[in-house]
Amino acid sequence: MKKFIYLSLATALGLILSFIAHAIIEILYLRWASSNQINIIWTNVGDGACALPPVLIYLLPILGAGFGLWLGFVWWKKIYGK
Repeated sequence: MKKFIYLSLATALGLILSFIAHAIIEILYLRWASSNQINIIWTNVGDGACALPPVLIYLLPILGAGFGLWLGFVWWKKIYGK
């Protein structure tokens, strides 16, 4: 049970970090596009809109969850051993 909770929280951390990375990437992209006077194509996502391509919108949380799960397994072995 302890391992399940540990891995779940590590996966949640990976998701949170992916949302933060999404925000930073989008802010940098919007700043770059506005400084170079490039038209931005907005993608409707849920109730809002996003300037990133749809593939990246959905890929970032999947990669974040995968990274969190991987990190959970790595640190589980380092902290608790076998």
